[in-house]
Amino acid sequence: MIPGIEKLKYTNADNFFLMAGPCVIEGEKMALEIAEVILKMTDRLKIPFVFKGSYRKANRSRLDSFTGIGDEKALKILRKVSNTFDIPVVTDFHSADEAELAAEYVDVLQVPAFLCRQTDILIAAAKTGRAVNIKKGQFLSADAMRFAVEKIRETGNKNVFLTERGTFFGYQDLVVDYRGIPAMQDLGVPVVLDVTHSLQQPNQVSGVTGGKPGLIETIARAGIVVGVDGLFLETHPHPADAKSDGANMLRLDLLQPLLERLTAIRNVVNTLY
Repeated sequence: MIPGIEKLKYTNADNFFLMAGPCVIEGEKMALEIAEVILKMTDRLKIPFVFKGSYRKANRSRLDSFTGIGDEKALKILRKVSNTFDIPVVTDFHSADEAELAAEYVDVLQVPAFLCRQTDILIAAAKTGRAVNIKKGQFLSADAMRFAVEKIRETGNKNVFLTERGTFFGYQDLVVDYRGIPAMQDLGVPVVLDVTHSLQQPNQVSGVTGGKPGLIETIARAGIVVGVDGLFLETHPHPADAKSDGANMLRLDLLQPLLERLTAIRNVVNTLY
């Protein structure tokens, strides 16, 4: 289970935990509605739930891509989600000087995959005292993530975990190497599988990232069988209208049946191992 998060429920349920929400905070009403829907599902299935939303998207292919509604405005919405539903929230940040600001509003700071080797960013996150989720770089082996973990731990912050989000497979695709999940767990940290970002098709000629959402369940099922600690996925009521990453998001009304099937698989796995 994720260490260092006081609001996390059902930690003794012997189930995977879920980090889920929209790619980016588009507005207060949207964030609260998505959080409420997911919370009802996870309460029913006793899945520990962390609401996810980016307060800003810094890694955009095109200059005219949507980046956010304003940092502080989006962060205040994340805090309102947390306070309204008494659930933890996670957001990614993009530079060392943003860590302290973001930590005022969220329970978990997430280091984006492209930044996972940046020492100043890792140390800044660790020094806030918040739990730190480091996404494995698409360009790194699972074993290489031990150095990122060590940087966090050497500050005195032991609340660190890792997320697998696929490895570059040519110029416009990603592949999940499931051997990396136990390899990173061997570092003594929980490991999350980022299902939706693992299905991105980056670097499209249009400048807009593509995706394969039809494989979401396939990737998630395999992760549960391998024994991943948690799942990360982005969801939206209308992915086609989402302002970021709509091509690989799960439609919100498809989430509950997916979670029901994944919980059933997890229960079977628990009886076997």
